[in-house]
Amino acid sequence: MKSSGLFSAKIHLDLPDCDIAYYPAFLDSKEADSYFKVFMRTIAWRQDDIKLFGKVYAQPRLTALYGNNRKPYSYSNVTMQPHEFTTELLKVKKNIETETNLYFTSCLLNLYRDGKDSNGWHADNEKELGENPVIASITLGQERYFHLKHRTKKEMKHKILLAHGSLLLMQGKTQHHWLHQIAKTTRPIKERINLTFRVIR
Repeated sequence: MKSSGLFSAKIHLDLPDCDIAYYPAFLDSKEADSYFKVFMRTIAWRQDDIKLFGKVYAQPRLTALYGNNRKPYSYSNVTMQPHEFTTELLKVKKNIETETNLYFTSCLLNLYRDGKDSNGWHADNEKELGENPVIASITLGQERYFHLKHRTKKEMKHKILLAHGSLLLMQGKTQHHWLHQIAKTTRPIKERINLTFRVIR
């Protein structure tokens, strides 16, 4: 499969205190369709319980962790052990690394089954990600709005519709100054798979 990533448009978000770029068609539609079908069928999806404000809830989405350095990843009192990268995940990883000149050790995958599945306000700032984490996020399937809000400048908010086959790249000081979320929606929508490549140290 030949990646179209090398030829895709790149849009820098004009926001302060961050470095965020969006590639709306990083994968062409055929590629994205193929990966979506494969990942739905072959990824070892799981639903963990998370602890928020002293209460335990079933996480409102399915997740999986893959990597090449056997490093676990912990957030919200959940610790995940990685599976070995699949052939398809390695292909996507290589395409991103070629385009961005970056390197990733791990991929946290999210499966949003419908509009009730979500990911609340957070920053990807766990200590094992390092001081200035780089997150490369691929969307497959249902497009969803990605919301951003500044930590201290409350009037600064932004949202972007993440398309099927798109890449969102967050780096620099982004996680220090901005929170992000995938909000619930009452609209009848289909499944979305999100691949978030990162470096776990």
